[in-house]
Amino acid sequence: MSLDTLRKMTSKVAKRFDLGNMGLEGNSVVELKKTFAWIEDDLICLRQGQKAGIRIQQDVDNERYLIRMFEEDVARVPKKPFILFEDRLYTYEYVDQQANKVAHVASHWNLQMGDTIAIMMVNEPAFVWTFLGLQKLGVAVAFLNYNVRQKPLLHTVRACEAKALILGHGEQIFHAIEEIKSDLGNLPIYLPGQVKPDSGYLSWDEAMERALPVPVHIKSRPKLTMTMPCCYIFTSGTTGLPKPAIITQSRAIGISKFFQLLDFCENDIVYITTPLYHSAASGIAMMAVIDQGATMALRRKFSASHYWEDVRKYDVTVIQYIGELCRYLLAVPEHPDDGKSKVRAAIGNGLRVDIWEKFVKRFNVPKIYEYFGATEGTAAFMNLSNKIGACGRISPFLNMLDPTPKYLVKCTDSGEPLRDKSGRCVPVKIGEPGLLIAAVPARYQTLDFYKGGKDINERKVIRNVFEEGDVYFNFGDLLMLDKDYFTYFVDRVGDTFRWKGENVSTNEVSNVLNALDIIHDANVYGVEIPGKDGRAGMAAIHLEKNIPIDEKILKEIYNHCEKNLPHYAQPVFLRFPPEMSVTVTFKQIKTEFVKEGFNPQCISDPLFYVDDKKKTYSPLTKDSYSQFLAKSKL
Repeated sequence: MSLDTLRKMTSKVAKRFDLGNMGLEGNSVVELKKTFAWIEDDLICLRQGQKAGIRIQQDVDNERYLIRMFEEDVARVPKKPFILFEDRLYTYEYVDQQANKVAHVASHWNLQMGDTIAIMMVNEPAFVWTFLGLQKLGVAVAFLNYNVRQKPLLHTVRACEAKALILGHGEQIFHAIEEIKSDLGNLPIYLPGQVKPDSGYLSWDEAMERALPVPVHIKSRPKLTMTMPCCYIFTSGTTGLPKPAIITQSRAIGISKFFQLLDFCENDIVYITTPLYHSAASGIAMMAVIDQGATMALRRKFSASHYWEDVRKYDVTVIQYIGELCRYLLAVPEHPDDGKSKVRAAIGNGLRVDIWEKFVKRFNVPKIYEYFGATEGTAAFMNLSNKIGACGRISPFLNMLDPTPKYLVKCTDSGEPLRDKSGRCVPVKIGEPGLLIAAVPARYQTLDFYKGGKDINERKVIRNVFEEGDVYFNFGDLLMLDKDYFTYFVDRVGDTFRWKGENVSTNEVSNVLNALDIIHDANVYGVEIPGKDGRAGMAAIHLEKNIPIDEKILKEIYNHCEKNLPHYAQPVFLRFPPEMSVTVTFKQIKTEFVKEGFNPQCISDPLFYVDDKKKTYSPLTKDSYSQFLAKSKL
């Protein structure tokens, strides 16, 4: 769709349905609003979507890639604060100089167009200028999750085919790489600070000290294209090990405009506390800041007790959240300054209905922009109407104008779409949960969602959905529509659940547990904890024959999980049934386990909960169960 066509079409539709320009007064307007109560909310989406859509098309037409946006910011506002971090201010000019140094260092690595450099860093300014410096060379950057350990971490490095690895500060990061270093072969690994000559590592600081802060020669910069990868952001997907989602240069442009839906501008300051390896932080927030020449206030790690202190100190105007983050903030004792800030909007996903109003009222947040999307997905949407609990809209009217129309279709318990007699998918009714799918435009059907081959990408696609030859992206999530076409998140399907803002693959956790020689089989699933967002991991474990359930065994399981899994993926509960339930095809049955949860009054099997204080799993009795529930409430 051309820019002129987009502008004319949306303007025409907006004018046609503008109730103020229809010559209607009094009862006529009231009746029309009653009949089409949803139209005004659609028009809000249309107007804001038009702004973002036009800017995306302009940038694509003008080849205004993300790195070009940044360099325009540097030329326009060199002394403006780009990053606020730990009481230090980093201007656009300074970050550009550091990025130039990165580009000079990497320019001597004989990199080819399309090559990848992996970075593994906590939230720090170096993450930003390392990414931008590599972008100056047209090199793709893979953002590694610093919580991942052992086999999954090794997999992520190999999956993105990294030519080098740059590490940030922190013993956690160094130890994680040290554990897999022998399996990385001759991969160059750069560490901050000084390194010993025989350590097998290289000093990133020394390389940066020798580099010049001036721009790289224009001949060193390749000709970018829209389909080239900008970065890889890892997601666990619906099953198995983390997968590198491809963020192309054109997709990065689109992501950078997502904040346009809330009229984000150069005067805004966004507070980023979620990890930059996440698409929410590095993609939606950081790229929006670069697009507008705005400012980011960056914190190394989320802190509920210091959150609003930072917000006030940095004059933050936009905050970013995940559902659990908001709950943690509400759990902090009330303070007289709770509602005193310059925050005009909060944007994120996963804010539960039970705390939505509490959060808005206590912290005086004028507007919540709850959205829904997937790192590797073809579409996203946002609640622009402040509708409590909603994450966006899917209406017939909006789908008529949307190049990636979205639908909710019926599916099995495992997430497989159900088909009618003619072999087509079946849309759900209003109020009925359904699998979210979004059309993949013809021009994008040859592009991959993940780096890793045809099979891994084909699993995210549904074909011949409503007509022969059409292609839809499968989000793997259940959503629901109300009568006014607002969408509400219901649950994840398949073998993935969400805990502490992270996606957890049950298959991955099962594989880690099964690697322990005392375990015969492990069935992992998520269970709900009252007052908590998402689902907590629970593992039904069948030990090898003649292995008792004693303190030594429980300690061994705890240590194994702590060493091989990120904290959010470690099972919160353990259950020891006498035998495992499987289907005739030997697939594990999770349904009954999920229904029974972790209540010792309903379960006769031995139950245990993770006890981080004692570094083991402790018995879950009726008394400890009650105490556990009490602690989970605000």
